[in-house]
Amino acid sequence: MILARKKLYSQTNEPAHIPLDQRRIVQTAILLLNEIGLKELSMRKIADSLGVKTASLYYHVKDKDELLQLLCDTISEELVWPDSSLDWKEQLLQWGLNFRQLLQAYRDSVDIFLSSIALSHNRLLQIEKLFRLLADAGFDDQHIPWASSMLKNYVFGFVTEEAQMAAHAKAKAVSSAELTETYQNAYTQLPAEHFPTMTRLAAYTTDPDWESEFRYGMGVLIDGFTMRLTAKGKQH
Repeated sequence: MILARKKLYSQTNEPAHIPLDQRRIVQTAILLLNEIGLKELSMRKIADSLGVKTASLYYHVKDKDELLQLLCDTISEELVWPDSSLDWKEQLLQWGLNFRQLLQAYRDSVDIFLSSIALSHNRLLQIEKLFRLLADAGFDDQHIPWASSMLKNYVFGFVTEEAQMAAHAKAKAVSSAELTETYQNAYTQLPAEHFPTMTRLAAYTTDPDWESEFRYGMGVLIDGFTMRLTAKGKQH
């Protein structure tokens, strides 16, 4: 499913006469985020990009912590929710695919989400929808937050690993295919008497099929959830 990406961030320069407001600050922060990353993002650099003094930002955004909340809220708003007419298992799979795709679209997105507590409207709304989906599927109230965290953390971890592999390739100035070949050669040359399984699985270990692997992991989680609900006779 293709995410309905907004066109808010397509303009890199706005006319100077446009009044400064929170929306412009967040848009500019997102542009800079994809250029320089979260570590280098600062209120000063946002102000420089907007052509204003840093102090003028604080009238609209209290500090970087609030900025991170606003970034989370803006990104969360773009998450496309699955069709509610689908079976709950298919909805969870589609949710995972959509969430992964959304996080991939923003540099350091996982770090942004993990840097703040979920308190903004759009982020809370997405959590509410996921909780409701799990409740409708028949989960006990106590277990709904746990299951939700398992799903969220799986997507976060997967996207982080994808980004790390891409970063390794960029740092070495090689393509993903070239990096894969390097790792595969290293693994296949391990002494088989000590690492028989690793050498046998080298081709699968070093040349991941990200899409299939992600679906497999989501399927494992969903199958486990299904077994739990079935064992309790609560599956809807």
